[in-house]
Amino acid sequence: MEFSGAVWRKSSRSGGGGGGDNCVEVAFVGAAVGVRDSKNTGAGRLVFGDAAWESFTGGVLASRS
Repeated sequence: MEFSGAVWRKSSRSGGGGGGDNCVEVAFVGAAVGVRDSKNTGAGRLVFGDAAWESFTGGVLASRS
């Protein structure tokens, strides 16, 4: 999967110190979602399919309730 032209996004809650700098960035390319370390963007990435990403984010949201 090619992510060279991808637009990487980081949470708006990231930054400002207090541990908020330890974040990941995500990029959506077709049916794939790339996840990388925001402090070491050249170290590689994990790639998930749409279904796996939806399951992960759904679990995160459910745990916040």
